[in-house]
Amino acid sequence: MTAHPDPTTPPEAFVPQRIVVTGADSGIGEATAVALAGPGRHVGVTWNSDESGAQETAEKVRAAGAEAHLRHLDLTDPQQGASVVDAFAAQMGGLDALVMSSGTGSSTPLLDMDFATWRDVVSVDLDGAFCCLQAAARHMVDGGRGGRIVAITSVHEHAPRVGAAPYCAAKGGLGLLVKVAALELAEHGITVNAVAPGEIATPMTGQEDESVLAAKERPGIPVGRPGDAREIAATVAFLCGPEAGYVNGSSWVVDGGMLQMGPQAGSHLASDDWRRP
Repeated sequence: MTAHPDPTTPPEAFVPQRIVVTGADSGIGEATAVALAGPGRHVGVTWNSDESGAQETAEKVRAAGAEAHLRHLDLTDPQQGASVVDAFAAQMGGLDALVMSSGTGSSTPLLDMDFATWRDVVSVDLDGAFCCLQAAARHMVDGGRGGRIVAITSVHEHAPRVGAAPYCAAKGGLGLLVKVAALELAEHGITVNAVAPGEIATPMTGQEDESVLAAKERPGIPVGRPGDAREIAATVAFLCGPEAGYVNGSSWVVDGGMLQMGPQAGSHLASDDWRRP
């Protein structure tokens, strides 16, 4: 029989204690794991190629008073996502929140794209996310306390980018998966949302977690700079917290206003350089 949250418990009382953050060895995932850590909490951290980075994240999680758990996760085999989430849930005695921050991309024009690259990106960014989400939702339903699921998508959930066909396709698909899951899981007290970052100063954008206050002019972004991973993590922490109990099926764009530029950016382009990745 399906366990449902106690309807007499106000939704604002929900605070996640058992949390999994995938791709938490650096960047947005690391910042999110630290933002969600706190006394008495358990935070599961996954890593793919950077085990030392995951260990550093775990140290920061512990410094915040939480217990850290580490597991390797390679979502080019998407079903690893389910087995790793299952293992974390068994270790932590259940699951209250999942943040899916694992991701990869490409910068190859469509005509030059090989199928193996397409499959790798879609496997990690969409198939793997589905496997993690489904496994986490099952544990949350069984636990009967409700839960929070947040997918880190991208502004390219909403707008295309030259040279990023599989990334855009996967992030767009993940955005709609979030919406379907939000509809289906709401009756169990589980909210599902996306956070769609713009350019963030992380290793994935080739900036190695640099300070965004350094000399990084971005004329095409209204606020004039890249974002900081902690700015994304703060949005995720809100969506996972008690104040966001009525936020469900949304995509929170955190991009400094980049997506608002649209025709404004197009009318000010000075060359055809945009046609190449």
